[in-house]
Amino acid sequence: MEQRLPLEKSTVWNALQAHRRRLAKIDIRELFEQDPQRFERFSEEVGELFIDFSKNRIDAPALNDLIALAEHCHLPAWTQKLRDGHPINHTERRPVLHMALRAAPGETYSVDGRNVVPEVHAELDKMAAFVERLHSGELRGYSGRRICHVVNIGIGGSDLGPYLATQSLRPYWTGHVEPHFVSNLDGAQMALTLEHMDPETTLFIIASKSFTTLETLYEAQTAREWFIEQAGDPAHIGRHFVAISSNVDKAMEFGIEEDNVFRMWDWVGGRYSLWSSIGLSVALTVGMDNFRKLLKGAHDMDTHFFGTEFRHNLPVLMALMGIWYRNFWDCCSTAILPYDSLLHLLPNYLQQLDMESNGKQIKRNGARANYCTGPIVWGETGSNGQHAFFQFLHQSDTVVPVDFIASINTHYPLRDHQSLLFSNLIAQSEALMKGRDLDAVLDGLSPTDPDYEHQQLISRYRTFRGNTPSNTILIDTLTPENLGALLALYEHKVFVQGIIWNINSFDQWGVELGKELAARLQRDLLHGEHLEEHDPSTAGLLRHYFKVSRHNGKR
Repeated sequence: MEQRLPLEKSTVWNALQAHRRRLAKIDIRELFEQDPQRFERFSEEVGELFIDFSKNRIDAPALNDLIALAEHCHLPAWTQKLRDGHPINHTERRPVLHMALRAAPGETYSVDGRNVVPEVHAELDKMAAFVERLHSGELRGYSGRRICHVVNIGIGGSDLGPYLATQSLRPYWTGHVEPHFVSNLDGAQMALTLEHMDPETTLFIIASKSFTTLETLYEAQTAREWFIEQAGDPAHIGRHFVAISSNVDKAMEFGIEEDNVFRMWDWVGGRYSLWSSIGLSVALTVGMDNFRKLLKGAHDMDTHFFGTEFRHNLPVLMALMGIWYRNFWDCCSTAILPYDSLLHLLPNYLQQLDMESNGKQIKRNGARANYCTGPIVWGETGSNGQHAFFQFLHQSDTVVPVDFIASINTHYPLRDHQSLLFSNLIAQSEALMKGRDLDAVLDGLSPTDPDYEHQQLISRYRTFRGNTPSNTILIDTLTPENLGALLALYEHKVFVQGIIWNINSFDQWGVELGKELAARLQRDLLHGEHLEEHDPSTAGLLRHYFKVSRHNGKR
């Protein structure tokens, strides 16, 4: 569905550029003065998620044209293609149906004319049975002791999704198992994890769709060697290793029993796979009932996204705000600032979701985009960030749009911690919007003040630019349902932006070249000699590695 004119030359694009020039002369405070009902007009609530869009450099005419831009890019048709299972991941010839993983039993999501929802629920039932067996003590380790530690070995979406979910849902841990996550080839992560494990009470989950992912398989082999060395008998692997993969044969070659291989599908991308059996570590940690509630929250957001007009559609509005700043205000990054320590991994998760999906220059027709696409995504928990990079947000010459995220009710009501935390969030969003000019700094200073000259001298250092846009996302309480809805909100936001930019948000060819070169270099490093020609810098780094490495690249 190509546009007749390039997107950046379309009438609606030009109209948005005119809006940008107009609104550049008006700050956000003036927009509130012009419209006393601005907060009500620019906020939306779905379930237990409330989003305030009012602190943005936007007004109704500009928003109307942003919605027109989405329609110009055929967003309704693409959304229907997504829902109907068309192969919108065209470079890999695959549909994109992670929504099917959280569909209700009676719904239909089809791949090649086959409804996949029944097989999804069959896999969920298999997960539920496994979780029940482990929690009840029926499934035990080789010595008869109960499993109390679960080590998830995966990378990318096979790590970040379940890691985020288990940490965010810490108040819902059942106490049956404690989760651990290993993703990095750096031996320190595996060594420090195994240091605290007892082979008699540890279950390893190997999460790899192909069961060929280098990092995951190498770490799994390390865990396997450690386990056999400790347990003494390779036959015990069957009780302590399970796999999440589409390659059952490879998993069984590793020593995993067929019944302990949980299924994945090629129509689910890694960064969208939390909702599948990749979430087994989550279900083991918080219980299958809470895992199903996580799915339900995401499903509720799917229902909202597919069935709500754009003007009140949370993912669409979030996406349009991002388009507005990336393409018309030249903002190259966005900050994710959760004021909830349980969500401390959310910036990392959204960084992968957004940047791996939309960090691309080539459009669906193979041409290079003449406009910016995905932004740099970064962030940190709120009050920590205030004592780190907030200085940059407030007083640098770079404007960074912000997503503030907070739970109103806490699971840990100590003293007045929650009120103080929330006051900081609101204050920061207000300060980013209002700023402080020189007159405000000088107001109240008196020549009779003994420090008057010094205060005048530093007055300019105390001014703030202001007019920095932000969204504020409030969650009633961080429950499994609300976490699911929040993550699905961002998933659909990323999809909408990819459609407007006319790129494929569901492949990731950008990670392949590094993998290919690493495979060649590994041969050099493992043999301790140069087997191939390299550029002078690479060759020099190899020489230095061989010179300094204690094991000289050999095992």
